[in-house]
Amino acid sequence: MGIVARLLLFSAVVVYGQTKVTTVEGITEYRLDNGMQVLLFPDNSKPTVTVNVTYLVGSRHEGAGETGMAHLLEHMLFKGTSVHGDLKGELSARGADFNGTTSFDRTNYFETLTATDANLKWAIEMEADRMVNSRVSRQDLDSEMTVVRNEFEMGENSAGRVLQERLRSTAYLWHGYGRSPIGSRSDIEKVPIEKLQAFYKNYYQPDNSMLVLTGKFDPTAALALIVNSFGKIAKPTRKLQPTYTEEPIQDGEREVILRRTGDSQYLMVGYHTPALGHPDASALEVLDAVLTEPPAGRLYKALVDSKKAVTAGAELDQLKEPGLYTFVASLRKDGNFQDVEKSLFDVVEGILKEPPSKEEVERAKTRLLKDIDLSLNNSARIGITLSETAASGDWRLFFLDRDRIEKVTPEDVARVAKQYLKTSNRTIARFYPTDAPDRTEVPATPDIAATLNGYTGKKAVEEGEAFDPSPANVESRVTRVTLPGGLKLVLLPKKSRGGTVSAQLVMHFGNEKNTFGQDTAAQLAGAMLMRGSANHTRQQLADEMDKAKIQMGVTGNAVGATASIETVRASFPQALRLLAEVLRQPAFPESEFETIRQSNLGRVEGVRTDPQQIAILQLQRHIAPYPAGDVRAVASVDETIANLKAATLAASKKFHADFYGTSHGEMAIVGDFDAAEVRKLVTDLLDGWKSQADYAPVIRSVQKIEVVNRMTETPDKTNAFLFAGTPLALTQNDPDYPTLLIANQILGGDLKSRMWTRIREKDGLSYGAQTMLSAGVLETFAPFQFYALVNPQNTLKAEAAFKEELQKAVADGVTAQEVNEAKAAFLQEQVVGRSQDRSLAGLLANQARYGWTMQRTADIEAKIGALTADQVNAALRKWIKPADISIFKAGDFKKAGVTQ
Repeated sequence: MGIVARLLLFSAVVVYGQTKVTTVEGITEYRLDNGMQVLLFPDNSKPTVTVNVTYLVGSRHEGAGETGMAHLLEHMLFKGTSVHGDLKGELSARGADFNGTTSFDRTNYFETLTATDANLKWAIEMEADRMVNSRVSRQDLDSEMTVVRNEFEMGENSAGRVLQERLRSTAYLWHGYGRSPIGSRSDIEKVPIEKLQAFYKNYYQPDNSMLVLTGKFDPTAALALIVNSFGKIAKPTRKLQPTYTEEPIQDGEREVILRRTGDSQYLMVGYHTPALGHPDASALEVLDAVLTEPPAGRLYKALVDSKKAVTAGAELDQLKEPGLYTFVASLRKDGNFQDVEKSLFDVVEGILKEPPSKEEVERAKTRLLKDIDLSLNNSARIGITLSETAASGDWRLFFLDRDRIEKVTPEDVARVAKQYLKTSNRTIARFYPTDAPDRTEVPATPDIAATLNGYTGKKAVEEGEAFDPSPANVESRVTRVTLPGGLKLVLLPKKSRGGTVSAQLVMHFGNEKNTFGQDTAAQLAGAMLMRGSANHTRQQLADEMDKAKIQMGVTGNAVGATASIETVRASFPQALRLLAEVLRQPAFPESEFETIRQSNLGRVEGVRTDPQQIAILQLQRHIAPYPAGDVRAVASVDETIANLKAATLAASKKFHADFYGTSHGEMAIVGDFDAAEVRKLVTDLLDGWKSQADYAPVIRSVQKIEVVNRMTETPDKTNAFLFAGTPLALTQNDPDYPTLLIANQILGGDLKSRMWTRIREKDGLSYGAQTMLSAGVLETFAPFQFYALVNPQNTLKAEAAFKEELQKAVADGVTAQEVNEAKAAFLQEQVVGRSQDRSLAGLLANQARYGWTMQRTADIEAKIGALTADQVNAALRKWIKPADISIFKAGDFKKAGVTQ
C-alpha cells in the first residue's frame, strides 16, 4: 500500500507517498502518488551515479505544424530555471557527463556524476525543478532555434540521412513515425512560443515521466530524496490524450528517389513490422542477425563479400507502435545499383525459399544474448536502455525480450520472415495492379501490463566491490612487472560488476626510416588481424567470442598496434589465447583483404564532398607538412586512393611479419581475474615475441608554416565547417602543460566555456563550438584547435566571434571564478574516467610506457588544484598567439552569397 501524503507536525516536513511496484533482477520500481515512475538500480562497484529522467513524449505526439517540437523543447530545458540559471554550466562545473535525446516515443535527460551525497541531491533537485519550472522563454527560443536549425542542416549534408527520412515519410502515410524527430525546417523556425510552452506544460509532468537512478547510492536515502523532490509536484488535473492514428495496411510497393550531390550510392528498403511488445519482435531480432551480422550474415555475404557493395546492414525499429525494418546498402559511385538491388531482394525476400538453419539461428541468438548479458554489467548503460523500453511500453520489456529470444526457433524466424518480408509490404514502391493482392496485416500492440503481470525476471547480476578510483588507492592495488621479453605488464585485480575484465595491449614498432612508405600496408594489416587466424576463420572466431561473452578488437598503423578485451572472469584466459592467436598467427585471407580495401575506398571517396572532413584534412596537412611516404605525413584524398588501389596483400603480410611484436609494448588488465594465472598466461602467449625491425619512436616537431585563411566550396551542402588551429612546441612534461589544460577548458573545453557560451548560447550560430589541446610525451608538437558547425551564411560571424573571444582571453585574461570552476569540473571528469575499467586500463598502459606510476597523475591533479588565475593567464599569453592560427572553412558559400 502507498504511504498517504501527510504533514508531520514533528520537523514540519511534508512527506509524499510512494508505492513499491516490483523488483526485477536487482532493479526496483516505485510509483509516486503523483504518478511518476521511479527505478532504483544500485551498483556500488562504480564511484559514479547516473540520473536519467524520461518523458513519454516524442515526435509521435506532434501534430500539424509541430514537427520537431519535442526535440526543440529538449534543447530549451537546458536553458535553465529561476533557480538554475546556467544549467549547462552547473553540470560542467560538476564534471558531469550529460546529454538529452529525443526519439519517436520519448525524450530523456541524463547526467553521470561522481557519486557524492551533494551531487546526487543537486541532480535530483535540479531535475525536479526543470520538470515544471523551466523558462521556455521567447528570448531563449530565439537563440536556440538557430542552433537546432544548424543541427537540422547538419543532417541535410548527409545523403544517407535524408534518404532515410524520405523512406519513412513514404512508408508511412499517416502515422507520426513517418516524421523525423528533428522536424521540418519551417516548423523549427516558426514555432510559436505559446505553442511550445503549452506542449511543455502538457507533457512535462510527473504522471508522464520515469526516473531511473543507477550507480553508487543508498537506496533508502535516495528514494527519500526523490520522493521529497518530485513528490511535491502535484499530479496535473489535465488528462493526457493518447495518440490514436493507426497506419493502414500497405497494399503495394512504394518508391522514393533522391537526387543530390554525393560520391556514394545508397539503397534502403523498409518493411512494416510489429511493436517491441509483440512476441514477433524477438524473432525478428534473430532474423535480423541471421541476415546482416558479418561475416556469416546472408546479406553481408551477398553484397559486401561479393564486392558489389561497400556496406550492408539493417535497422529494426523497437517502438511502442508498429515500426519499420530497414535494410541499407551503400556502394561506390560507379557501382552497379541494379545488381545490388536485385541481390538484396534475392536475399531478404529469398529467405522464404531458403529458411534459416538451426546453426544460423543459434549463432544469432548467441550474439544477441551475449550483448544483453554484457550490457547488464554496465548499470549506467542499462539505465539509459531502460528509458527506451519504457517508452516502448514497459521497462521490463528489456528482460522479457531477452527471455523470448532464448526461446526463438528456426520455425519462428521462418514464420516472421514469411509474414513481413513481402513485396507488397516493402517501400521502394512501384505500383502494379493485381486482382489478388497479398497484404500484410501488422498485429496491434498487445496489452503489455497483462503480458508482464507477475513477471520477476532472472537472478540479478552479481555486484562488484565499492572501488575508490583515487590515484593513491589505484596505486596501492596495482602490480607492475617487466617480463623477460620486454613486455611491461600492469595488473589491477578487483571485484567488478558481473565479474568483468578489461584489458589493453599496446605495441610499438618501427622507426622513421624503416616505416617510410609503409602506412597503407600497415593500416590494412591492422584491419586484417580480426578477419581470421591459423586456427579460426572469421566466422569461427566471432562464434567463439560470442559464446564466451568476449568483446575484442585490434587496430594497427605503421608505428604500433592496440588490442582491447572486455569479457568476464571465466572467459578471460580464453580471450588471451584468442588474442595471441590473431596477433601472432593471422590468416590474411585474400577475400577479406579486398573487402577492407573496397570499404576504405568508398569511405575516402566520400570525403571529397564532406565539408567537415575537407576542413579537418586541410588543417592537418597544413600544420604537419611532411613529405609523402613519411608516416608523419597526412595524405590527401587522391594520395590515399592511389595508395589503396596500389596496395597488395603480400605487402601487408610482410609488414606484419617484419614489424609486429611485443618487445616494446605494455599491457594493462583491470577487473575480476586471478593475477598469478594471468601473469603466466601473458608470459607464455605474448612475451618473447620480438619485432624483427629496429625500433625508435617517430617524433613530430613544430615546423615553420605560413598562417593561412582558406575557404573551400562544397556545392549543395547545407551545413559548413570551420576548423582552425596552430601547433605548439609543447610536451606533457612541460611545466605549463597542466596549466594549459585548464586554460583550454575555459576557452572552449566544455559547455560552460567562453566559445560555447558566445557562439552557441549567445549568438546561436553553431550546434557545436569547441577548442581542443592535445600533447604527446616525446614529441614537441601539440595542436591547439577550434571547430564550429555553422550555416554557410553564418561562417564569417562564427569566425569573427572565435577571434574576438580568443583575443579577449589572451589580452584581458580569465577570472579566478572561471579558473576555480574549470579546475573542479576537470578533476571530477578525471574521477569519472578512472571509474571506467576500460579507461583505467588505457591509463595504466600509457603510464607503463613511460615508467610512470599513479603518483604522476596525483601530482598533475595537485598542481591543477593549486592553480591561480595569474598562472593560467601567464600560460595563455606565453603559448596562445591569435596571429599564428590558420583557419580552414568548407561549405556551399557561393549559394549563401558569402565571400572571404
